[in-house]
Order: sequence, then structure tokens, then C-alpha cells
Amino acid sequence: MHIKIDDLKGPEVASLINEHLHSMTLHSPPESIHALNLESLKKTEITFWTVWIGNVLVGCGALKELDKNHGEVKSMRTSSSYLRRGIASHMLQHIINEAIKRGYKRLSLETGSMEAFEPARRMYARYGFQSCKPFSVYAEDENSVFMTKEL
Repeated sequence: MHIKIDDLKGPEVASLINEHLHSMTLHSPPESIHALNLESLKKTEITFWTVWIGNVLVGCGALKELDKNHGEVKSMRTSSSYLRRGIASHMLQHIINEAIKRGYKRLSLETGSMEAFEPARRMYARYGFQSCKPFSVYAEDENSVFMTKEL
């Protein structure tokens, strides 16, 4: 597996982000979807990475700087053809390492509360993320789970 910073210009990346956004519409009401589209992922406060096996895109993830001490995990996605192969764990560890390198004191995330998001919540918990109150621009939402990790 190879992780690289991505400029979000390739058709494979657009396809994976579209898969991610479509999946969110299947499991979350529109007002509770916080996934970012391609244009939003290009903002300067966001670093976006892709995970490749050879020349096949298998996953992605992003880190959004909320402030100089706090980052947010965004756009974690594994291609549906490569689920349960450790790709998300590999990407999450990469994001955690980058957050530490940047000097962040805390790393947070928002994910869904529905059953479809249970594997993601379990993975985040294995990496030391714990439930927390909404952070940044988020508000309480029965369809969202907020998690944070002190670094």
C-alpha cells in the first residue's frame, strides 16, 4: 500500500468521492451528511491523501486543520472492492501520524450513528478515539457520533 497527497484531479478519485457521497445518502438524512465533495476537499486547510495498491485506488482520507492545535479526520473511505483489508486502518494511522507531526494536541471526527457506521466507530475506538460533544461547526444530531483523541 502506498499513500500519497492527491490533487483530486484524477477520474479515479472523483469516482471514489462520488461513491462515498452516494453511500452517505443511503444511510443518513440529507441534513446529517457532513461528507465533503471534490471542491470542498480542495480548500487550503485540508490535506487529502489517496491509498494505492499498485495503480489501483483503494482508499482515501483527509485531515482538516481546525486551528493550530486541533485537526479533524475527514473523507475516510475504502473502495467497496477492498473492504476489510486494513486500508482504513492504514490511512487513519497515517492521518494520526501527520497530526502529531503538525503539533496538534487533539484530533476529532464526526461519523454516523446508524448501524452502517458501526465498523468505522469500532475502528476509531481501537485507535483511542472516544465519544465527545460536537466540536467546531457541528451541532447535536441524533444521526451523528462525535469522537476525539488527545495526541
